[in-house]
Amino acid sequence: MSPKKMKGMLKNMGIDIEELDNVSEVIIRMPDREIVIVNASVAIMDAHGQRSYQISGDATERAVSSADQETAEEPQIEIPDSDVQLVAAQTGANLADAKAALQEAKGDLAAAILKLASK
Repeated sequence: MSPKKMKGMLKNMGIDIEELDNVSEVIIRMPDREIVIVNASVAIMDAHGQRSYQISGDATERAVSSADQETAEEPQIEIPDSDVQLVAAQTGANLADAKAALQEAKGDLAAAILKLASK
């Protein structure tokens, strides 16, 4: 069956296929490694609003360096000064310790207070 006929049949079933042009590479990132596909050919299939991507090409795998893993981890959260002062007042800790406990607890006031109170 010709590709044109196949595309027409899929369209009759509500499936639309679009080929992306000029794709140089596709990178799939995971916590510990990356799959890099060069000379990539990418087709997008839209079936009733659900999009699927079909990728083909020359795949290689590489480990993610520890520096890349650190930047991929959660960004440092911003702790309001009012939270730091509240934790310090509740626990009697200094402001630096209160802020460190809040950052370790990812901004959770109760967890930071419990951590400092248990010391």
